[in-house]
Amino acid sequence: MIKIAIIKCGNIGMSPMIDLSLDERADREDIIIRVFGSGPKMDPESVEEVTKKAIEENPNLIIYIGPNPSAPGPKKAIELLKECKIPSIIIGDAPGIKIKDKIAEAGLGYIIVKCDSMIGARREFLDPTEVGFFNSDIIKVLAGTGALRAVQMAIDKVISEIKEGKEPELPKLIIDEEKAVEAMEFTNPYAKAKAMAAFVIAEKVGDIDVKGCFMVKEAEKYIPIVASAHEMLRYAAKLIDEARELEKANDAVSRKPHARDGRVLSKKRLMEKPQ
Repeated sequence: MIKIAIIKCGNIGMSPMIDLSLDERADREDIIIRVFGSGPKMDPESVEEVTKKAIEENPNLIIYIGPNPSAPGPKKAIELLKECKIPSIIIGDAPGIKIKDKIAEAGLGYIIVKCDSMIGARREFLDPTEVGFFNSDIIKVLAGTGALRAVQMAIDKVISEIKEGKEPELPKLIIDEEKAVEAMEFTNPYAKAKAMAAFVIAEKVGDIDVKGCFMVKEAEKYIPIVASAHEMLRYAAKLIDEARELEKANDAVSRKPHARDGRVLSKKRLMEKPQ
């Protein structure tokens, strides 16, 4: 039995999906997952507290997930995980690219998801309802482009190596639109094109929200900027719906469920059994 500790500090679109993607039917017999979180907070004190709790569990694998791995809080987690010597993976959004080499130098793996974009966090615009809409759209984009599967497959590979008694080769992975759609194994080229477009649009959402949240100071300017980013993400999610429908029409949706023993199975036809 492989024990996995997942540390969630702050939130990105992948955060609520990371544990579910490893045991979607809650029947895997080869792993046990424990989640440690600081809620929306990702200040150094909060991150240190939950990271230490995760390390104390002495798991076989630690996954830290949250926004901007280059921020002070995640940097504290990287420091602690470097010292503990437990195989660890940092999962983050595009700003993490800036410190990917430092993460690797610390002996940790990393997975950076470029389309997992920052939300439009301006008080005049963002309320809990808007958070719900944004996250539902970003999760659809992560799932439908293949980004979520690319993350899942990278972690499953590490789990398999630990189960075999090997020193795991920790991922050094930046997920762009090409890696995402490759993982999704599209059959229809138009579905693939729509998914690639959705990924790139969602990636651009982060650039626009950074501008609206940090660079523009006048409310009459930054409010429509962040609103426009959320509108873009809404249409990216619509493209994913269209791509999925094309694959369904061909009875060619790629599915990769887990077996009870943790093996990743595969199927394309709706009525066939995964092998």
